[in-house]
Amino acid sequence: MYEPNPSDAQGRFVNRVLGILFLAAALFQLVVLPAWLLPASPAWGWLLLVPVLLSNAWWAYLHEAVHGGLSPSRAGNRRLGRLHAVLYGAPFDLLRAGHLLHHALSRTVRERSEVYRAGHDNRALFAVAYYLRILGGLYLIEVLGGLLFLLPHRAIATLAGRLERPDNVVPELVRRVSAPAILRAVRLDAGAVLAMYGLAFALYGRQAWLLLLALAGRALLVSLVDNAFHYGTALNRVRAARNLALPGWASALILHFNLHGAHHLRPGLPWWRLPDYHRSAGSGYQAAWWPALFAQLRGPIPEHRLRP
Repeated sequence: MYEPNPSDAQGRFVNRVLGILFLAAALFQLVVLPAWLLPASPAWGWLLLVPVLLSNAWWAYLHEAVHGGLSPSRAGNRRLGRLHAVLYGAPFDLLRAGHLLHHALSRTVRERSEVYRAGHDNRALFAVAYYLRILGGLYLIEVLGGLLFLLPHRAIATLAGRLERPDNVVPELVRRVSAPAILRAVRLDAGAVLAMYGLAFALYGRQAWLLLLALAGRALLVSLVDNAFHYGTALNRVRAARNLALPGWASALILHFNLHGAHHLRPGLPWWRLPDYHRSAGSGYQAAWWPALFAQLRGPIPEHRLRP
């Protein structure tokens, strides 16, 4: 927890404004554009670039909900998180469980997406899976993972058993989400995702490829950023992450998500308090934003190179 600060009222006001902005962008993408604008002219499709470019900021907003920072009320925070997560494309509780496991297991054998064991893992196959993950696959996993929870209990357990490996979090993720109240919420939200996006694709009709392109753009931006803060860092340092340098205005646009190292040290700190904490901690920056993102394209790294 953190002590209240005069900036908190302003930060919460910004959160409310952002919530309205992201809600409007999502409804524009899914309903307004295909129902009213595209029938008038396909040129309106260029406006899909706006929600695509908001993808990382929207995920940062959802990330605040994951850590309970969108509302002083726990129930209010959860309602906002679930609403935005459905529009984003995945159940909130699934995103929350996955992210909290990231905090618990980061850089351990279960949570280090670019690290392979030479002589044990097939490097070529590992590389294919790795590039698919960072170039959009992470978002696809989140979406499909939510829909899989619509399956019967036995089918979920069977599938989880088949997917379980020493280097993933599948069994623990399924265990956390399988609590009766959580599973009910996940299934309700997954059904809402299916209905919302089913309606959207129906509205787009022959121009559904535009929505697919927009979702592919979201998938790429979210997936590419996800592990940039950890790529090539030392193993088994659960609380460690890199802070990536950005101009102040750009950092603010993504709710200071680039200060990921500071966030890992104080995960309950709201986004508007991160810059002050980062400065006071004196932890600096470990890389610049764009070079860190593109460095991931170098590919998988053998485990022995990252051992202390």
